[in-house]
Amino acid sequence: MAIKETLPNSTAVLVLGICSIVFGCFFVGLILGIIGLNMAGKGRKMYSANPELYEGYGALNAGWIMSLIGTILGGLYTIYWIIAVAILGGAGFSALRLLGM
Repeated sequence: MAIKETLPNSTAVLVLGICSIVFGCFFVGLILGIIGLNMAGKGRKMYSANPELYEGYGALNAGWIMSLIGTILGGLYTIYWIIAVAILGGAGFSALRLLGM
């Protein structure tokens, strides 16, 4: 019986996934989530090619799921702030026009 190797970056993907959810209310969560998804994609391809050679797929898959959730939360947060800035900017511009400035 051959000794199984741990999937590369499985722990890093798990940590990035957790951090992307925790920092999802900041723009950092979006970046960490994208990095985690990229790293997890490589590991998932390696595992699907030879599943008998690797262990640690559970941690990699959990990190991939959390990175996906963190990316979605970070994207929604970014869209929220873009809309909020656009609304406040429009309101400020309208107020200046009403005052004749």
